[in-house]
Amino acid sequence: MPGATRTTRTTRTQVVPIPVLGRHAVNAHLLLGRLPVLVDAGIPGRGQHLLDRIAAQGVDPADLALIVITHGHIDHFGSAAELHRLTGAPVAAHVADLGPYRSGRARQPYLPNGPMGRLMARRRELHVPVEPFEPSLAVSGETDLADFGLDARIVPTPGHTAGSVSVLTGDGDLVAGDLIANSFMGLVPGRPANPPFHDDPRQNLTSLRRMLALSPTRLHVGHGPALDPDRVRRWAEREDARLTRLERSGRLRVRAAD
Repeated sequence: MPGATRTTRTTRTQVVPIPVLGRHAVNAHLLLGRLPVLVDAGIPGRGQHLLDRIAAQGVDPADLALIVITHGHIDHFGSAAELHRLTGAPVAAHVADLGPYRSGRARQPYLPNGPMGRLMARRRELHVPVEPFEPSLAVSGETDLADFGLDARIVPTPGHTAGSVSVLTGDGDLVAGDLIANSFMGLVPGRPANPPFHDDPRQNLTSLRRMLALSPTRLHVGHGPALDPDRVRRWAEREDARLTRLERSGRLRVRAAD
């Protein structure tokens, strides 16, 4: 049963980035163990594109054991309903983001992290409604994925949104959604940065540091290529100082709880 604790190791999990938009602007990730699992569903209308990319890896999309959605922004869950319909794979997502999933809309307004976020918040495509879905597996805590063919677990990492999650494999790969990103949506690869928005920047940093304490080997993210954890740790120190300055000046914006 999903959520049960397992100690038996399974096949090594390979993490394959699946570009959804551009080379790295928006990513999903295909996790290959005994069975394939897809993490994130990209922007709306990209379901068949994702299935074609999966098939190009030699994987039959009909074999997908699970689709994990990392959070309730439409560049990550936009094609979830379509993928579920096309493959029959169950969808796992955290209960704290059920509102966006059931409505097909991200919570508004977005809370920008800086100039990039303020620019992105004005983009029409981030505000359009998408096809809603109901998660087949409603996640509320750490969830083992052994029953879905992976030596991995879903870990709640709130802050970017209340229901943000990451997937940590037994080999140390962290599929982190928007817990961290590459600078300028991946245009500066290898340089850690905030994604354009966080509902709670301090809580997000706490989640990031908690995952870094588990010594991940790589951080596979939704925007840009995989990041080196040591570079992310150094960035986290600078981010802590930045947030402290904002908190002291009363300028740190946080979304109120629903």
